[in-house]
Amino acid sequence: MVSVTDSSPETPTQISDEVFRTLEPPTPIYVLAVLFVMLLVGAAIAGLAYQTYAGFGGIGVTGLMHPVMWGVYITCFVFWVGIAHAGTLISAVLYLFRARWRNAINRSAEAMTVFAVITAALFPLIHIGRLWKFYFMLPYPNQRQLWVNFKSPLEWDVFAVQTYMIISILFFFVGLIPDLAAARDRCTDWRKYLYTALALGWRGTSEQWRHHARAVLHLSGLATPLVLSVHSVVSWDFAMSLVPGWHTTIFAPYFVAGAIFSGIAMVITLIVPVRKAFGLEGVIRAEHFDNMGKFLLLTSCIVGYSYGVEYFMAWYSGNVFEQQSFWARAFGDYWWASWTMIICNVVVPLPLWFKRVRLSVVAMWIISIFVNIGMWFERFVIITTGLSHEYDSSAWGYYTPGLVEITILIGSFAWFFMWFLIALRLIPMVAISEVKELYFHDQEAKAGTG
Repeated sequence: MVSVTDSSPETPTQISDEVFRTLEPPTPIYVLAVLFVMLLVGAAIAGLAYQTYAGFGGIGVTGLMHPVMWGVYITCFVFWVGIAHAGTLISAVLYLFRARWRNAINRSAEAMTVFAVITAALFPLIHIGRLWKFYFMLPYPNQRQLWVNFKSPLEWDVFAVQTYMIISILFFFVGLIPDLAAARDRCTDWRKYLYTALALGWRGTSEQWRHHARAVLHLSGLATPLVLSVHSVVSWDFAMSLVPGWHTTIFAPYFVAGAIFSGIAMVITLIVPVRKAFGLEGVIRAEHFDNMGKFLLLTSCIVGYSYGVEYFMAWYSGNVFEQQSFWARAFGDYWWASWTMIICNVVVPLPLWFKRVRLSVVAMWIISIFVNIGMWFERFVIITTGLSHEYDSSAWGYYTPGLVEITILIGSFAWFFMWFLIALRLIPMVAISEVKELYFHDQEAKAGTG
């Protein structure tokens, strides 16, 4: 078992040198990885084009049919919105709580948030089939007096996701400005002009640093409520209905905990290969994996407790429809998805109780991948088992995703990784200014104790 080792840079210059390795000319492996994910994205675009122009009513080539009219697409929407929560948690919430260990991983989490929200925003458009009708979801005045239904939780999603996207992009860009200026001063190729434009004239004066710190603080205050509100709104897509297994008050905290759970897991999934490929062991150290492992363990316990509460309340309620819905979830047609969810989200993270496991790069990476799989299946189980096993037994059905849906599902992951890989070569994936700030604080503390 390979453990994380601490080899902290000895000078601020070494910190910059380590981080700026990601901006060096790409290797053949990197180019092949980008081409591979672009190929998968191209396949997904081809599948979407086929669905749009060959599918009857837009979704005729999918596996969607009565009674299951939500499937892989809405599962992916909820999953990617959840993935985006880690960036806000690490960057905003932990910033307000002055958690120093966040500084080395917040940039990757923020970038991941932006790309995950963009990916999530595509799926409502894909799901409607007729992409050119998307403007019906937007609340704008028009001469035909066609107003959206503000009572619908689906419309609330539009506001929640748009707000989250705007705040996430602003938070990401504002925090990036000092590092863009540092990259501007170091680069000599075409990227120098890009960094010059994006740095907005940053010179590093005390006045600029003061305004920058205030802007980050205010944006953190704005973004923190979004950690609770955005996925709560998404959960109301289900909780506001009367479908068995959905109509429950636990969904909002349950979804928020699950979002943080999957988001932290995706951060680990991304930074472990980046850390190894670019030699960032001195910046992303043992304490970061230890604390992220604790977050995974905490949210895994909350999610596992929520699973148990769902089954307990179905039994305790005495409602035969709720009881039958959860019995079908565990032992019915979708038993394989339900038990995959429970094993990946509750059983697999249990070794994180041991510090040795939390300090193992390989173990953390493997656990994070299983958590991502389990959290996708969690959303799939909630959606499909609820709709396929409602009140009328004559209307029960079984949903099987079509080839187009599976292609677009794989393409969504490729789309997300494509943008992350591209960003990896264009922006510093570690907040240099914040890591250096911690370095100077540590040096002052050592001088004071010495």
